[in-house]
Amino acid sequence: MPLYFPDSINSTGTESTQWARFWLDRGFKQPQVAYARGLGEDSSLDKLREAIDDPAIRILGLVVDKVDKIMHGMELGAAGMHNQIRQWVREGFLPRLLQLLQKNGFAIVLTSDHGNLEALGCGSPSQGVSADTRGERVRVYGNETLRNSCLDEFPNAVCWPSIGIPEGYLPLMAPHSTAFVAQGKRIVAHGGVSLRELVVPFVTLGWPQS
Repeated sequence: MPLYFPDSINSTGTESTQWARFWLDRGFKQPQVAYARGLGEDSSLDKLREAIDDPAIRILGLVVDKVDKIMHGMELGAAGMHNQIRQWVREGFLPRLLQLLQKNGFAIVLTSDHGNLEALGCGSPSQGVSADTRGERVRVYGNETLRNSCLDEFPNAVCWPSIGIPEGYLPLMAPHSTAFVAQGKRIVAHGGVSLRELVVPFVTLGWPQS
């Protein structure tokens, strides 16, 4: 839970360390665990082959963040995002990655860290630090006074309770399918609590033969 990493909550820089720690706590050894991110192009697949082919590695965490990058750069709404994802899928990176993993005996589980939705700008608050400067579905404040000041400006916004998050980390959610960006601007975003942002796949694609 975010409660357990207050110092790095606004960054993904410690993901590899946390991934390794999780598996080491469950009996695996350091040389058996690997992690890689920034994947999605054929050049990154070539760099992965050494780790995938290494018989010592038992646990391999791979972050294919191409779709996330497409989303954050999208200016044509959900339809434009779907078109770009469709084009990326046709290039075949993901099937080649999965085939390579299966060939080397990995049990494969595919999941995601979040969904997304098309949001309409409701205006941009003048205070606070954005938890996701590109998504703008939530603003985070360090004290109640600042958050309440923003709430006066956006009375339909939602003050998220401090459950499972660090002390002094006070989120304010944009209401419904809106975002804290210029009034009327249409973006694809994430960071809120809609079902489309929270429900993600967790799919077992195949197990190695015994």
